[in-house]
Amino acid sequence: MRIRRTFAAVIAATALAGLGLAGVATATAAAAPNAAVTGSLTPGECEKGGGTVDWSTNTCKGGTGNGQMVD
Repeated sequence: MRIRRTFAAVIAATALAGLGLAGVATATAAAAPNAAVTGSLTPGECEKGGGTVDWSTNTCKGGTGNGQMVD
């Protein structure tokens, strides 16, 4: 009985570790396309992505378009 519990605990720990690695890979894959985007955004695109427009530097602050130029 003790062996079964130990085996179940190892399987559960492995599964949880796998989920953690999958979550990191998903987050990295989701961030990669935004980093490759060049050009500028409209103010609406910046705000739709969760950012705010900084008119003093004409850039998007925060959100998915963080650091991109705004027209």
